[in-house]
Amino acid sequence: MLRLTNSLLRAKVQQIKLAVFDVDGIMTDGGLYFLADGSEVKTFNTLDGLGLKLLQKNQIKTAIITGRSSPQVAQRATSLGVDYLLQARDDKLQALLEICQQHHFKLEECAYIGDDLPDLAAIRAVAFGATVPNAHPLVIEHADWCTSRKGGQGAVREFCEAILDAQSVLEKTYSEYL
Repeated sequence: MLRLTNSLLRAKVQQIKLAVFDVDGIMTDGGLYFLADGSEVKTFNTLDGLGLKLLQKNQIKTAIITGRSSPQVAQRATSLGVDYLLQARDDKLQALLEICQQHHFKLEECAYIGDDLPDLAAIRAVAFGATVPNAHPLVIEHADWCTSRKGGQGAVREFCEAILDAQSVLEKTYSEYL
């Protein structure tokens, strides 16, 4: 597991109460796959799904904010028990601010992981802004942290476990599986 080693960042991550996820390029590999009938197919990683469940088990709320809209994302969010889902939202920061206002979160209590320019303002606004190694270079430059795994290949799980590790609950969470 890739740990947060910066003590200042770890201290900020200890305050996280809401983890927010982009979809394409984060929860998926970023590819757009269409069947002959025009319907879209998305693939999600099961490692990532358990990561969200581990956050929830530790009283951290979860949200998905995505620029596209698809029934696959709604189905995935429902199956994982995601607390807040906002689709077809190009202004990710505005969507995040709406969640914060409606559900009484401060930006200092939020973490966000995204990979492209529409995610950049949200990444910069939160206490813990993260990205993936195949993200746009400007996003990598401004993120607090970058996973070792690419989007759709376990990056979400790394992000979730980094939060839990900084909050000193990861080992206890693991022990429940031993």
